[in-house]
Amino acid sequence: MLIAVVSDTHYGDKTRNPPSNLFRHLEKRKPDLVIHAGDVTSHELLEELERFAPVVAVRGNADHLSLPEERVIDAEDVRIAVLHGHQFFLLNSQFLTLKALDMEADVLIFGHTHRFYHDTHSIHGRRVVLLNPGSPTFPRMDSAGFAFLEVAGESIRVERVRFW
Repeated sequence: MLIAVVSDTHYGDKTRNPPSNLFRHLEKRKPDLVIHAGDVTSHELLEELERFAPVVAVRGNADHLSLPEERVIDAEDVRIAVLHGHQFFLLNSQFLTLKALDMEADVLIFGHTHRFYHDTHSIHGRRVVLLNPGSPTFPRMDSAGFAFLEVAGESIRVERVRFW
């Protein structure tokens, strides 16, 4: 299963330019699902993403959309938790790993920092993958982009896509 993971688009908020680079990659790769980890800021953007695949989205601190704060979904044999991250004082790997365990997730997708982050941690005998896809439109001290998450059974592979 191929999942496009995006966050912090801020379309219509911080930028008026649609994420055309993102759309080109989605058209080419045809993911099975799109996960948006918050700060969508535009219902129109969610509708555009729906053209490519079903969308699972959570609310970020800049969102005024009716979206949940957290989501947990199953993709094959992998449980994926999604949240934005603004709810927490610290977004360090230890705290995020413990949050993933609290949510009984194998993967925790988050945003808020506008910077790509990917790492795997083991705690209490459980492996947890942390993934922040960065921002395709408004990166902070990073390249613009997003990520693909490929799930096959229990296997998890992350591919970063940079626009520049």
